[in-house]
Amino acid sequence: MSLALTQFKLDIDQDGIAHLIWDIPGKSMNVFIEKTLDELDQVIDYVVKTDAIKGCLIRSGKADSFSGGADIEMINHLIDQAQNAQKSPQQVQAVLKLVEDASRMSRLYRKLETCGKIFAMAINGICVGGAFELALACHYRVVSDGPNTKVGLPEIKIGIFPGAGGTQRVPRLAPTADALLMMLKGELLPSETALKHNLVHAVVPKDQIVTKAKELILSAGSAVQPWDRESFKLPSGPVYSKTGMMIWPMASALCRKDTYDNYPAARALLQAVYEGLQVSIDLGLKIESRLFASILKTTAAKSMVRSLFVSTQALNKGARRPSTVVKSNLKKIGVVGTGFMGAGIAAVSAMAGLTVVMIDRTVELAEKGRDTAAATIGSRYKKSPSASEDQLAATNRLIPTDDYAALADCDLIIEAVFEDPDLKAKTLAAIEEHKNPEAILASNTSTLPISGLAQTLKAKSEFLGIHFFSPVEKMRLVELIKGKDTSDRALAIGFDYSRMINKTPIIVNDARGFFANRCVLNYILEGHLMLAEGIPPAMIENAARMAGMPVGPLSLSDEIALDLIHRIIRATQAALGATAINPVQAEIISTMVETHQRFGRKNGKGFYDYTPGAPKRLWTSLSQFQKIHLEPDQLDIDQIKFRLLATQALEAARTMDEKIVEDPREADIGAILGFGFAPFTGGPLSMIDGMGVDLFNHKCDALKALYGERFNVPKLLRDMETRKSHFYN
Repeated sequence: MSLALTQFKLDIDQDGIAHLIWDIPGKSMNVFIEKTLDELDQVIDYVVKTDAIKGCLIRSGKADSFSGGADIEMINHLIDQAQNAQKSPQQVQAVLKLVEDASRMSRLYRKLETCGKIFAMAINGICVGGAFELALACHYRVVSDGPNTKVGLPEIKIGIFPGAGGTQRVPRLAPTADALLMMLKGELLPSETALKHNLVHAVVPKDQIVTKAKELILSAGSAVQPWDRESFKLPSGPVYSKTGMMIWPMASALCRKDTYDNYPAARALLQAVYEGLQVSIDLGLKIESRLFASILKTTAAKSMVRSLFVSTQALNKGARRPSTVVKSNLKKIGVVGTGFMGAGIAAVSAMAGLTVVMIDRTVELAEKGRDTAAATIGSRYKKSPSASEDQLAATNRLIPTDDYAALADCDLIIEAVFEDPDLKAKTLAAIEEHKNPEAILASNTSTLPISGLAQTLKAKSEFLGIHFFSPVEKMRLVELIKGKDTSDRALAIGFDYSRMINKTPIIVNDARGFFANRCVLNYILEGHLMLAEGIPPAMIENAARMAGMPVGPLSLSDEIALDLIHRIIRATQAALGATAINPVQAEIISTMVETHQRFGRKNGKGFYDYTPGAPKRLWTSLSQFQKIHLEPDQLDIDQIKFRLLATQALEAARTMDEKIVEDPREADIGAILGFGFAPFTGGPLSMIDGMGVDLFNHKCDALKALYGERFNVPKLLRDMETRKSHFYN
């Protein structure tokens, strides 16, 4: 039997061990495509039929990773097939074909583990998704002890769940509670944790993984998995046992508490494990495959895979980066203004390998900012085996000073002073006077139009906005704000910098509030107006969580800071007039800030009271803002949930209508990463597509009749309804 391999290389050593090296040409990381499965199928047959082969050792030909799992196109094909199956005239046959295709990987892995020859895997670097499910099907797994080696099944994060045996093998190896937590959270486990959970057999230095895996093959007695032996017992005992009854009711309750049943994949994952552990592995795999196929048909899976996988990867790879500009090679940046945001920007930049000049009014203030940045760096590296070395190197790249002349050799300078137009103008002028003419200048502003800030600059084309979100070290989004004079070169360098610090950038045309803040301020406004209407504050907050938001609008107000919201309202009124603000909201915030000195979490008093060491609690005096008190039982919870999402989705559609955002992918990703818009929807524009624009418009028209013009549907959505079109074709 001859092999024609392009995805793999196969060598047989003197001890009769076949070394299968996965090394896809032209790819920085191995991913599964149909051809990969075809070749793996051939290899299994070859290993079985070749008497001289005692076992097979699988490893990666890539230096720093094993595999990132399935390729985008492979998952997309299954999603499309699932969506089309529901519309097919021969629906039964189409669904059966879907189950067969969706279970191909699972059936192949089962073939591998029951073929009669021993398979082992040597893992260094990332091994996730279908690749880790392949590892679980192998009889032995050896991983390197490096900090970059992680294994796991993160599928739940993109709206699906492990469909190639993960839900059956993980809980047959690890205790049920640990297995469920790992898969429901989509956690990636470091080597030692994987060993503790019995998911791998050995953890050794990188240069020993192949030797150790080979040793296990040669010393093994038989190629039979634990679950295929008569003596096998589940790690946590039977489902219907004392231990099982302590696990399963709690698991179901916690799943519902965390997801509010918005994520069908989470419920299906629970079902697959629960039912699968009561039957044989073969029947369990069939249960998993059928549930997996059913999840592929859901709107949540389609939307989440598109936004959180396909679109995110496309944007990170430069789908919106100006293509005519050569990739930049930044070495040194400046950060002017070393408060909370400036220190965060400096920290993530230093951790990315950049030298950072930190400038403030005095050396003392700059050093204080450096200390804040150093603390952030310390928290990042505290769990790393090479913490002291990496932390010291990053901290040493921070250079505090009050001398603007230190900016002369910086490639990029980011102004991060207080959100005041006059102060920013003065600071930008000082930077421009001292910077290299080739350097790009950026402002970290959350609301101020970039074109206005550029008026006093000489080189307007080399200026853009880079809007970071707080806290900088945790938030993955940045908005690159394009002023009317911003050049493609400035945008490209802003993009390259964003990717260097591991952020996902979206390009936003200049306007007050840009994209994210426009949407999130609408969300906050709706919460404030609901409070004034008499809706119980706890109901507002809980309805928001039920709708899929990470926190309620009152809690988010406290996190942003009520005094900042107060300043934004006043600045908006000063710039655009009284009609640009909502007087009800303005009165609530003014009373909170000016009368009661309640500024939010930062001073322990806002819509919530914050007592150290105790859970936050809604302020008992919020009733002063309610002329009437509505009874919860008389309120439509689904309408409240829709209001809180629709107000954001409408604003996202308006930014598309006004050409503030030009690509629906950026609107959806910006909403999810920037302010946590309900991820199960795929983002606000995906939510509209998923509902159907006609239904969305109809529901917004009903809200407009009840609550006013803020629910007015923009022209773009009216036109889409007429044309029966979508944001995504």
